[in-house]
Amino acid sequence: MPGWKNEGLSGTPARARNAIGSEAQPAMPATSRTPMSSRNKAAAKSAKTTDVVIPDKLYFRIGEVAQLCRLPAYVLRFWETEFPQLKPVKGSTGQRMYRHKDVENVLRIKKLLYEEGFTIAGARQHLRAENKGDKKQTPLPFPERTAPDLKHIRQGLLEILSMLSPRQKRA
Repeated sequence: MPGWKNEGLSGTPARARNAIGSEAQPAMPATSRTPMSSRNKAAAKSAKTTDVVIPDKLYFRIGEVAQLCRLPAYVLRFWETEFPQLKPVKGSTGQRMYRHKDVENVLRIKKLLYEEGFTIAGARQHLRAENKGDKKQTPLPFPERTAPDLKHIRQGLLEILSMLSPRQKRA
């Protein structure tokens, strides 16, 4: 064919004529986006983690959690083996059912790993330390009572006890 040449293995695509007779344009590359800088990537990731709104549901399936947290389901299954805090219950069909607390834990783990740069072992240790701090209870604030107040309360309780105790028969 005159005017048409195949450049073969030279790396440059050959141009062909379409049915109308004009030259076909080379296809645009599939990824025509400009690459993101590392600062923009970090900002995008942090926005994703903090902008997640967990719906008010009792249980979530693994697919729903994966979609909410923007993670593949296999990552969630792997994290279950690595983090003891993630223990979704399994339904009668064997489907993983995540509670609200589990979804919060997934988001916390994601933030530690992807945004704060923790390793899996470091994130596990960090979460363990956080949980230890949560277990400490603050003492209940009992009001201060004076001795006369306590005697008055005791007298009232004794009167109630005498009313409730069975009456003895008199001979």
